[in-house]
Amino acid sequence: MSFLRNIKGDGRTDKELISLYKESEDLSVLGELYQRYMDLVYGVCLKYFKEPERAKDSVMMIFEELVTKLKKHEVENFKSWLYQLAKNHCLMQLRTPKNLKTVEISAELMQSEESVHLNGVFEKEESLKKLENCLEKLEKEQRSTIRLFYLEGKCYNEIVDITGLEWKKVRSFIQNGRRNLKICMEKVDTGDQ
Repeated sequence: MSFLRNIKGDGRTDKELISLYKESEDLSVLGELYQRYMDLVYGVCLKYFKEPERAKDSVMMIFEELVTKLKKHEVENFKSWLYQLAKNHCLMQLRTPKNLKTVEISAELMQSEESVHLNGVFEKEESLKKLENCLEKLEKEQRSTIRLFYLEGKCYNEIVDITGLEWKKVRSFIQNGRRNLKICMEKVDTGDQ
């Protein structure tokens, strides 16, 4: 990254430079630290953008982000942390609206909300009619226990109290009624009635 090589290092470790920068907020200290890894940052940006000029611009923008973000974070491994910062920066740039491609969709291909809503209402109404028809085909006890359990929300014990049937019988009528309803609805759907 020859376009930014103008800061001379004095042999301090990354941790020492981070600590010194946080105390002094001296940009030349941060610049010395950043210069060590500019090739890495440039490589990450080039990988995502595929354009050298855009990658160089991003190297500068990431340095600007670093000015504030490094103060807010406890960084143990600066190289890894900076790599992740660069990667996130590139991904965010790629997600901005100016990078999104849009496609014009013809109005004839679009379905209006009203027709979708009405179709759903008609389908639901038709299903309810099928269900009501199949309910009427059940045995009397199955029909009454199914209505009490599913349509009125009664529990087994309440159905026992209402119908006078034994608990086991209620359970059996509900299970068999549900199975028979399913079979009937499947026959109606396939036209095998």
